[in-house]
Amino acid sequence: MDEQTARADGSDPPNALRTDGGVPLSSDDTRIGVDVGGTFTDVALTVDDRLVTAKVPTTDPQQVGVLEGIEKACERASIDAGEIDAFAHAMTVSVNALLERGGAKTALVTTEGFRDVLEIGRQNRPDLYDLEAEKPDPLVPRQRRYEVTERTTTEGVERAVDPDEIRDLAATLQESDVEAVAVCLLHSYADSENEQLVTEILREELAVPVSASHEVLAEFREFERTSTTTVDAYVRPAIDRYVGRLVDEAEDAGIPAPRIMQANGGIADPETVREHAVTTTLSGPAAGVVGAAATVDDADVEGLVTFDMGGTSSDVSLVRDGQAERTTDAEIAGLPIRTPMVDVNTVGAGGGSIAWVDSGGALRVGPRSAGAEPGPACYGRGGTEPTVTDANVVLGYIGPETALGGEMTLDVEAAHDALERLADEAGLESALEAARGVYRVANATMTRTIRAVTVERGHDPREFAVVAFGGAGPMHAAALAESLEVDRVVVPRPGGVLSAFGLLAADESYDAVRTVGVGLNRAESADLESVYDDLVADVLADASDRDAARVERAADCRYAGQSFELTVPVDESFDAAAVAERFHAAHEQAYGYAMDESLEVVNLRATATVPGTEPTVRHEGMGDARLGSRDAHFPGTGVEPRETTVYDRDRLESGATISGPAILEQAESTTVVPPNWGGEILEDGTLVMSRAADGTEVSK
Repeated sequence: MDEQTARADGSDPPNALRTDGGVPLSSDDTRIGVDVGGTFTDVALTVDDRLVTAKVPTTDPQQVGVLEGIEKACERASIDAGEIDAFAHAMTVSVNALLERGGAKTALVTTEGFRDVLEIGRQNRPDLYDLEAEKPDPLVPRQRRYEVTERTTTEGVERAVDPDEIRDLAATLQESDVEAVAVCLLHSYADSENEQLVTEILREELAVPVSASHEVLAEFREFERTSTTTVDAYVRPAIDRYVGRLVDEAEDAGIPAPRIMQANGGIADPETVREHAVTTTLSGPAAGVVGAAATVDDADVEGLVTFDMGGTSSDVSLVRDGQAERTTDAEIAGLPIRTPMVDVNTVGAGGGSIAWVDSGGALRVGPRSAGAEPGPACYGRGGTEPTVTDANVVLGYIGPETALGGEMTLDVEAAHDALERLADEAGLESALEAARGVYRVANATMTRTIRAVTVERGHDPREFAVVAFGGAGPMHAAALAESLEVDRVVVPRPGGVLSAFGLLAADESYDAVRTVGVGLNRAESADLESVYDDLVADVLADASDRDAARVERAADCRYAGQSFELTVPVDESFDAAAVAERFHAAHEQAYGYAMDESLEVVNLRATATVPGTEPTVRHEGMGDARLGSRDAHFPGTGVEPRETTVYDRDRLESGATISGPAILEQAESTTVVPPNWGGEILEDGTLVMSRAADGTEVSK
């Protein structure tokens, strides 16, 4: 099981992913995708007619593990790293900097009187009824927030900037040894003249990166714009250092410069992300959703619920009509970020999440994780705290002979000991009872997250299919689907490294936005088209191939008097009636009703996409797939274990059917098929599991 192989269909895509040199790639070229997770770094390599995967522990610094993963995959494929034609990469550098508060020493330059915008925020309480709830501290403390004497309104500049004042400020910033500067002046989204001058002078005088709000987010709402610009400045030095080192080390190894996955689900060249660092937040989860959309057909369901359970957390998102749902209203570590990104909901419940007992005696799981070092107790690396992975070992889903990542052997006794200690603390009878509780609590947490992206947004999860991936996702997916009354679970063949595989399918994508703030009935089409022309020019300027780029336009609209907007598509020429019709339909879908009220066009958006080459693989299982059997415990089947057939998934032939209870093992993940579920292997190796309509066991 060290190497996974699959054959491509040999067809040429209509538009090929391009290297930095603009040379189109075909399905015959050698491409590699590397996704860095909290516990493991995943690799997917397509070479000749094969798909080769690998998994290595995540390292600090991350590029060490990235290069180790590439080397491991190349060894399995029997090629030299210099034969790679294209390299795509997803990382956690920016999100780690935010979660761990390990970013740059940042200064904020803003309009006189608005120094405390970051601290005041929206005055929303994190928890309405918690009297001790605290907001996260601003990324920039008050002593590093500086005011500039200027004033811009929505109508234009009222008081110009004094260049000498900005030069004096630059001297002050030099003395304070700041590592990055964020510039966000009042209403610069409407008129950026003053902010442009401040930014220009600071960049001339300082040797540190300067992020300007009119370049990062030309959109109204002062707090969110300031927060997003500050985040960009805060993570920019870390991104610049990391990407720079990775580019240099890849070049030394003869590997092409990496194309970096952005949070919007599209890849971009290294220089673009170094200049727009905030776009790299949630890079890895976005790649997983792209991979799910590329490998699973959603034609006969309303859409897909993507469920990515890794070592540290679980990510849930939606795919509809083959496209990942996106949002511009995201929050990471309590910090608003308004750049377009794949709409991913993350919860701290992964395979490495630690189970514990709270002060009231209740069993809890996460958000604290054992990480890769020392990892779960069963890793045998010195970890002693019980985790979800340890619970899966005790339940029998992961066996003593299972080799995680294709090479890591397990210490089953250590897992039992850890769960036994948890049972004593929780007042449970045995390690098995503790494992059942951990499994149930973790599943309940993830089920709530799926409901948040479906039920709470007007979607019926029963009309969706669940796509499970990540190292632990396929072990929990059927149980989650059961609780949601979902009848179908899909596990792509490279499910253990689907985020890395998704990098091979990713398009190149760029976004731009500008606030216009005009009533729809008063909007002049010519004025709006002029703004769209500027936005389209901005996004096409970054595209590697303007001729191959597909441009999509959209508008953020709302009923007059509302506080928040919904985004609707806009045709090649602005049609007010069509925009209104689409908004009414979107509002009814989201909130259950539409109103006969006037509309406002708040923001205009443009996105340029250069389509990539979507990898299509064919699976050829061979040999005896049955490895044996072992006892496993399943929810709702009593206290006695069930004899469960264990298969080598890679050996299962296309068309093979599986009856539960069964366990399918791969190098990178394990799939659990409960007693009342069955499965079928498709031509490309995808496993489709179906639930028995009456809840009875699927006959063998």
